[in-house]
Amino acid sequence: MASGDVAPTPESPFGPRITAFGDRGVLISIGVEADVAAAARAHALAAALERESGGRPGWGTPVATATSVLLPVDPVEPGVDVAIEAIERMLADFPSLEIDERWSTDVPPLEIPVRYGGADGPDLDAVAELTGLSAAEVVELHAAAPLRVLFLGFAPGFGYLGPLPAALVVPRRATPRTRVPPGSVAIAGPHAAVYPVESPGGWHLLGRTSLALWDPNRTPPATLRPGDRVRFVPERSG
Repeated sequence: MASGDVAPTPESPFGPRITAFGDRGVLISIGVEADVAAAARAHALAAALERESGGRPGWGTPVATATSVLLPVDPVEPGVDVAIEAIERMLADFPSLEIDERWSTDVPPLEIPVRYGGADGPDLDAVAELTGLSAAEVVELHAAAPLRVLFLGFAPGFGYLGPLPAALVVPRRATPRTRVPPGSVAIAGPHAAVYPVESPGGWHLLGRTSLALWDPNRTPPATLRPGDRVRFVPERSG
């Protein structure tokens, strides 16, 4: 077995691949498909690693994505090589991963109202052309998609939602915008998202919502949490 690889076992069936991430981190990859099952496993693994490594000098807080976990470590103590060996032992000792019930619950999704197209969604027609669909079909598919928050990243409260229907998977814009208004509803690759604050961005803007997804005066400030269900709801004009 190559160094940094962990073989799947009946007790730990995920077979994560553990590699150095520069000299200040360890990357644990558990899959390549950004789907709900992989994201649930990644967050469960991050929680388990945090329980096991919490309090150790030089060990940071694990950060989960849809297919991996990044664990920051001090380059001297413990150092990346020692951390990889320790993580391999931890994973071998995990009898199972405890998946948060949020990932399997059937509670009603958070509904996000969207004004599609026009000035609020300047890329709707371009996405229709890329996909070979009409603008109305793009809206219909986007609003009908059963989405979950796979992970948070990029900006405070920015949730990567997925997976999108295959018919809506498009590459990022060739030229990113320097300013994307807060509340912009966008897609890129297998993900949908809502820009919670004004920022640069290269995703295709389909519409805009008035729902605030980030408020530093709230507790917690982010509306979305990994595992939450989300549904986009077209606002009726007039």
